[in-house]
Amino acid sequence: MEIIQSIILGIIQGITEFLPISSSGHLVLIPHVFGWQDQGLAFDVALHWGTLIAVVIYFWKDWKDILSKSYLINKVLNIKFQTSNFKSISNFPAQDWSASGGKIQNIKQSSLDTKYSILNTEYLKKDLLFIIIIATIPGVVAGLLLNNYAETVFRNPLIISATLFFGAILLFYSDKIGAKKTDLANLTLKMGILIGLFQALAIVPGISRSGITITLALLLGMQRTSAAKFSFLLSTPIILGAGIKEFPSLLESGLNINILLGVLVSAISGYLAIKYMLRYLENRGYNIFVGYRILLAIIIITFLI
Repeated sequence: MEIIQSIILGIIQGITEFLPISSSGHLVLIPHVFGWQDQGLAFDVALHWGTLIAVVIYFWKDWKDILSKSYLINKVLNIKFQTSNFKSISNFPAQDWSASGGKIQNIKQSSLDTKYSILNTEYLKKDLLFIIIIATIPGVVAGLLLNNYAETVFRNPLIISATLFFGAILLFYSDKIGAKKTDLANLTLKMGILIGLFQALAIVPGISRSGITITLALLLGMQRTSAAKFSFLLSTPIILGAGIKEFPSLLESGLNINILLGVLVSAISGYLAIKYMLRYLENRGYNIFVGYRILLAIIIITFLI
């Protein structure tokens, strides 16, 4: 692989990861356009480290806010640590106890269960960190089960053209009929789970992880910018997980200047893509991305014919 190839693929990855037009689809198509050898899934995942850096840096303050306000961290994990000598929370006695060094006393069993139970959905269903964790699980499962197909069968221009086209229709429909009333602060656990289930479909190139998650978020009534922002936040753990999984393969092949340069370029272009897309969506819809996907699908089919 030449340096110019790494730079171009890094730019493509950074931009298309956050625009709803499929980064994986573009990384498969670009080598066909330029006559390059397919760089393989491992290099694609390496470029995702760049977009991970971009999304973490851009949303650093948001992540700090999410963690600091998380019920999962501030209540559940805290009380679990304080009572580590007990077998389970449900076994706490109703009488006075001093497992927390005397800070908590005269707490009845029902009160303890209501406020601190790990299964207390009244708190967890509003916890954005918990919602992101649960929503990530389907994508992780899909990645583990279908990884071999993602490296072979799914990297097919015909499949990519089909998923680009039908994904565009769904995005157009959701942007048109969505209520656009719900912001990120009012996202529910049920909504997060549904969006996470659809994120698992992004294992197929052309569907677009950001595209499919934004599509469902819009269908569920989320605002355009809130849908995009949640999609970007949701990308953090899934990209991190994929990067860690493929990291041994990268070490075996060798971390050369091409890979490092691709990651750097991907991080810069990804940061700019997030910034300007959120700004764009403040006053506009997703039609430009719908049109691009359809046009690209037509071009692919034309070349295949």
